[in-house]
Parts: sequence; C-alpha cells; structure tokens
Amino acid sequence: MSSNRRAFLQRATLGAVSLGVLPSALSAAPMTAAPSRLPDLSLADPEWDVSWTKKLTGKHKALFDVPGVAGGSGVLRAGLWAKQYSDVFKMPQSELSSVIVLRHEGIILAMNQAFWDEYEVGKHNKVRDGNDKKTSKNPALSVVETGKEPTPFDNYMLEQQIARGVIVLACNMAFGGCVRMVMKRDKLKQPEAREKAKGMLIQGIILQPSGVFADVLAQESGCSFVAAS
Repeated sequence: MSSNRRAFLQRATLGAVSLGVLPSALSAAPMTAAPSRLPDLSLADPEWDVSWTKKLTGKHKALFDVPGVAGGSGVLRAGLWAKQYSDVFKMPQSELSSVIVLRHEGIILAMNQAFWDEYEVGKHNKVRDGNDKKTSKNPALSVVETGKEPTPFDNYMLEQQIARGVIVLACNMAFGGCVRMVMKRDKLKQPEAREKAKGMLIQGIILQPSGVFADVLAQESGCSFVAAS
C-alpha cells in the first residue's frame, strides 16, 4: 500500500471502524506488552520531561512509531486503534493509553500550520495528502473547509487526540532540521532559531532526546510497539 494514501485507509476502514477490523497493512509487534522496567525517573535530567510515563495508566497501552509523513496515516492509525478497541471490547477510553512518536521525516507533522505556511514545508518536502495529492497543509491536522461537514477521521487528527490525552512525543534530533529551516530563512543563530521553532510546535507535543529514546521508554512503560508509517 502506498504510504501516502489516507484515502485508501478511509475507504478500507470506514466500515471497519465500527467492526473493529484494522487495515491489513498495519505492522505491529505481538500485543502482549512487556512488564514495566522503567529506570529511576527521579534521576532524569530536568532538561527532558519524562513525566508522561506516569500518565500511561490504561490497562491496554500502545506505542505508534511514526518515522514518515505518509499522508498523516501514522497518526490516523493511533486514533483507529483506540476507537476499535473501545468498540469491540466495550471498554471505556480510560482503559486505553496511546503514545505517538514523531521522528525522522515524520518530525514535520509536529509543527503547526503557521510553520508549514511560513517555511513552505509542503513544497520543499514534496508532501502529499491522504489522497496522494500535493499539499501545503500538515496532513496530521484537521482542515476546516467552509460548507463541508467534518468526517469521522477528523476525530483522529493530532490536535483532537492530544485533547483526549494521547501522549505525542517528538524527536529532538530530527527537530534540528526544523531549526535549520528557521536559521536559513530568517538568518538567525541557532539558539534564537530553536526558540522560534519550539514556539511553533503543536501545543501539547513533548520533545524527547530522540525518537528512539522515546520508543524504548514507552515500551519499558508497558506499551506494545506498532510501526505506524
């Protein structure tokens, strides 16, 4: 399946959302999560917020690793999992904990639409949306169009999931690429460019030293790993 086709996912999963069937292309590790073997969080460097691990209180926990843009499909899959588990097993959302890790090329999904507009992210990265069309919009964010009713999939976009308590983490190493975009265009030094770029992260996203760091810590917190994009 083409990684950039949310349209395909929508057709394949529109009925499946209510039936609890995941798209067959979803790659996942066995759903038995390893028991928690967290390091001593009290020893964590205060520069990095790892308190999110304490919020993973659900009986069922999943980590969605998103290293690519893929039309926002990695973010969509995280939302689908929670909806389908809730529907199939008749369980409240409080029993589910989700973590999304945006890393590598997927880091640009962590940036708000103002960043995408100002730095022409879609154009320079040749981004395609879920319909495999060129886009200047962040495909992981809802697009409000006048006269159009929202679709069920709008509920799975990044800002809605964050509002529901989904933990979204971003790779600091990959974030350096966003900082360099600001340095180049705005002629700023690294510290100033970094502060500007941090201010344009989607509200609620937490930077981690790297995406791999976040992946391992989430799994040590009991999350099952899903290769989501």
